[in-house]
Amino acid sequence: MLNALFVVAEVAAGFVSGSTALLADAGHNLGDVLSLLLAWGASVLAARPASARYTWGLKSTSILAAIANAALLWVALGAVLVETLRHLFEPRQVASGMMMAVAAVGIGINLLSALLFARGSKSDLNLRAAFQHLMADAVVSASVVFAGLAIKLTGENWIDPVASLVITVGLAWGSWDLLRDAVRMGLLAVPGHIDETAVREWLAAQPGVSAVHDLHIWPMSTTEVAFTVHLVMPQGHPGDSFLHGVMQALEQRFGIHHATIQIEQRQEDCTLNHGH
Repeated sequence: MLNALFVVAEVAAGFVSGSTALLADAGHNLGDVLSLLLAWGASVLAARPASARYTWGLKSTSILAAIANAALLWVALGAVLVETLRHLFEPRQVASGMMMAVAAVGIGINLLSALLFARGSKSDLNLRAAFQHLMADAVVSASVVFAGLAIKLTGENWIDPVASLVITVGLAWGSWDLLRDAVRMGLLAVPGHIDETAVREWLAAQPGVSAVHDLHIWPMSTTEVAFTVHLVMPQGHPGDSFLHGVMQALEQRFGIHHATIQIEQRQEDCTLNHGH
């Protein structure tokens, strides 16, 4: 709520002061507010139990939210870039004092909000996105303060759109990894912290396993991973204790939470032995 109110105030201050750097900061702050709402909504939906139609529940809404967050950020940056280029060729008078005061308030608000997401940002892409957005906003607000100070000391109004341009390009560069990771999750790529080859080799080295095929690893959500595999064991099914041990090891060694393992005696009898 505090961030949303600040966005409104910052947009108003940007137009009153004539500062595109403030508008650039406001655009990114607006992206943050939307991302926080999306992350919150996704966490609520992901907590809902599975149903006959959605047998995994709605866990993957967190992936959709991560993609939407990244896309919204780039849309906001594009809108700010258009306004920045217009002011770059037609510089206007900037109220540097108001510019610095509003940006200074933004530093405090964004740092305070970022602290709320710091703990979970290492394990959840949505929380990481929110944390990165907020920290970036604090840095952007600090840049706006310095730009305002430079304008006040030199009287050169072109500093404002140039600062806005630098901020916009920097934010786009810094958010590329977030966009890439979100799209990869949407395409069900193997999560970055898991080495598919290492998992395959570890399974192949288990006692009684002669071949491994139809191995799939994909994200169920921004925090959970699903896994399926066929293990060829000529001696037959080794018993539930073997399966329980493998699944426990997969979670502890590789961070795979939901594993489904099929035991087969002959690889050539399986229609899915092509390795895809």
